[in-house]
Amino acid sequence: MTSFDAAVVGAGSFGAWTAWHLRRAGLSVALVDAYGPGNSRSSSGGESRLIRMGYGADELYTRWAVRSVGAWKELSARAEPPVFHPTGVLWLGQAENAYMEATLAALHRASVPNESLERGELARRYPQIELGPIGWGILEPESGVLLARRAVQVVAGEARHAGVEIVEEAVTAPPRRGRLDSITLSSGRRLSAEVFVFACGPWMGRLFPDHLGSRIFPTRQEVFYFGPAAGDGRFRPPQMPAWLDVTEERYGVPDLEARGFKLASDVHGPPFDPDAGERAATAAGIAAAREYLGRRFPALRETPLLSAEVCQYENTSNGDFLIDRHPDMPNVWLVGGGSGHGFKHGPAVGEYVTDLVSRGGEVERRFRLKTKATLQKRMVH
Repeated sequence: MTSFDAAVVGAGSFGAWTAWHLRRAGLSVALVDAYGPGNSRSSSGGESRLIRMGYGADELYTRWAVRSVGAWKELSARAEPPVFHPTGVLWLGQAENAYMEATLAALHRASVPNESLERGELARRYPQIELGPIGWGILEPESGVLLARRAVQVVAGEARHAGVEIVEEAVTAPPRRGRLDSITLSSGRRLSAEVFVFACGPWMGRLFPDHLGSRIFPTRQEVFYFGPAAGDGRFRPPQMPAWLDVTEERYGVPDLEARGFKLASDVHGPPFDPDAGERAATAAGIAAAREYLGRRFPALRETPLLSAEVCQYENTSNGDFLIDRHPDMPNVWLVGGGSGHGFKHGPAVGEYVTDLVSRGGEVERRFRLKTKATLQKRMVH
């Protein structure tokens, strides 16, 4: 049986960065994932993720995003090719939008660079966008896009280089109470540790059914990549930033590395099985994406769908992260609930969890297990 100071189960953004920070704190660490870092079944898989600072009036996540973006940019500077694209992020909303107004105020308080753009200025800078009901926008010029799968693999690679052992095996559900001495892998091998961090996204409910089976909500999310016409640079940086349309809960990424113009919905989809769920887009999803694309970006109305992918969100009841000790297992930490907005926060989450493991202290109230309900009422966007 192999023994470590810490074992992290789940090699997505939260888990990989937690292993990275634990190792740099001097602990011996194993990072375990059934399908490997950045795999396509994980909530951290897929092509790209926005990294934006704005969260309405919710400055907790704005501060964490500010902490994280520096780490991502430093990682990207070490990576070849880079994993961060400084596209900027453009918020789009109707003339009177309380969420965007609160976002703008919070960005100012946090000293995050930003521009408030009236409708006329939006039309001048971004004529490729048909504004419709959009009355104004906010540009975060120093934000951008992370290449998700590749970024997680770079973090895991650095962790491995620093001495973290990466294990690509599934983990069987641990006992339901008492100190956890070891976990059993699918090969039958046992792995022991002083502390365990479970950051395994949509699988959290399966491993801890008593406490998380009805408090973690994996949902099916469809993502589409459309192909701009040859030579049309309007949908690539710097002419096109990443964007969020608050009026319709849509978001997208400009054409990066010839992958296509990404379009997705932030509305939660139906429940989804991360192991067995089919990952082909539905005809209804494609039709809805095309309808929106034709209205907001009319030059792309007839462009081909290059590819589509299905990932999953993995949310708590209100969208707040789950970072807490297991109530019945004193050396087990539960870390999850990040989907839809959590990927960008990986560096801050890893640092926070490492500090709790190494030094102890009180968990932020919003992250505690007892604040997670069995009915969804989304509060964090």
